[in-house]
Amino acid sequence: MRRFLYIVREAWANMRINRTTTIVAILTTAFTLACVGIFLLLYVNLRHAAGWLQEDVKIMVYLDDGVSTPLRQALEQQLKVDRMVAEVVFISKEQALKEFRAQFPADSHLLEGLGENPLPASFVVTLAPNYRSPESMQGWADRVQTMEGVAKVDYNQEWINVLTELIGYIELVAIGVGLLLSAASVTIIGNTIRLALFTRREEIEILRSIGATRTFIRIPYFIEGAALGAFGSALSLGILKIGFELFRQQMQLTGRFSGIESMLSFFPLSLCLALIMAGMGLGLAGSVVSLLRVGEGRT
Repeated sequence: MRRFLYIVREAWANMRINRTTTIVAILTTAFTLACVGIFLLLYVNLRHAAGWLQEDVKIMVYLDDGVSTPLRQALEQQLKVDRMVAEVVFISKEQALKEFRAQFPADSHLLEGLGENPLPASFVVTLAPNYRSPESMQGWADRVQTMEGVAKVDYNQEWINVLTELIGYIELVAIGVGLLLSAASVTIIGNTIRLALFTRREEIEILRSIGATRTFIRIPYFIEGAALGAFGSALSLGILKIGFELFRQQMQLTGRFSGIESMLSFFPLSLCLALIMAGMGLGLAGSVVSLLRVGEGRT
């Protein structure tokens, strides 16, 4: 227990003695990790939006005008027993016309000159959660398109495909930026540890002369690096949280994207803890790199 307390005191003493470099290391680490966090936060929310859109996708199965009632009922029953289908709602021609007039009152006069109702009857189909991937939807739509009495199968999958591609690009950018800035954090923390070693080199020599092992001497610097990384990561989360809340408030005030702000979400607690652990890992890596560069001769 006394050894552990000594090691913790030594790590704290190193950070307190080199206050300026410690603060600079924490702030720089926080800034670099915050830059990575911006891409990660964007990625998380876009994934959430893609999932929400995918759950809300409705497939429209439009019927031929001359389809008979028995054939329409048989087709409806065939869709309902399909294991990929969660829900089927029938929209008659009259109901489709009524809904069109309710949704587009300014354009309802366009249909008056046509005489007969031009809108087709249709089924609004919701697929089961396990079959809402782009590939599953496309395969199901192609299969239903060949059924007797079906005129056209339509759904707004294009938006999901575009969003999925955008998420993929952001993921690649986040990985690239994360690797570069993580390397910068390791270098900054490593320089801080190396400066601490230089400042306390006489004390280290005394410890070596009285029989302290190399591991015992190095552990406080490992702890210092991990602490710097954890503090920097925690500070970056604080910066991101403040910026995130300000962004949501700005969206509410402008009113241009009403309702969207409620869909935005910050990192869950588990991911916040994982980011802090990642910061500790970067700090520890910086300590290891620094001690390896110093060489076996000093420590």
